[in-house]
Amino acid sequence: MAFSPELRYHILEFMEPLGPVAVRSIFRAAGVFLERIMFALMTRADVLYLRSDNEIRGGSEAAGMDPFRTRAGKIFFMSYHEAPPEAMEDPDAMQWWADLAWGAVRRGRHKKARRTGKDKRP
Repeated sequence: MAFSPELRYHILEFMEPLGPVAVRSIFRAAGVFLERIMFALMTRADVLYLRSDNEIRGGSEAAGMDPFRTRAGKIFFMSYHEAPPEAMEDPDAMQWWADLAWGAVRRGRHKKARRTGKDKRP
């Protein structure tokens, strides 16, 4: 995997209250999945990025959470922002931010279902 085993264990432990969270390698990073849907991203530099959307992006940026950037410095996924330091140290803070990230995923799926007229998953 492209990230430290310590970070993987730490993330899985802190996000356990969400449900069966899994970490899988993707490209040169790792995705954090719940219900087979990625809602967080861990990089080779051991940085955790959480899913965001228009509803929480302002709060993410106000908390100093930078968007995910490629190695060349380009913003690659505007919908992922760095987890704040307190989330990496406090399980309750991680739970709060992970819940926001999961909410962004669910809102995105709802909007997509409305656009296409169907929802593939409950």
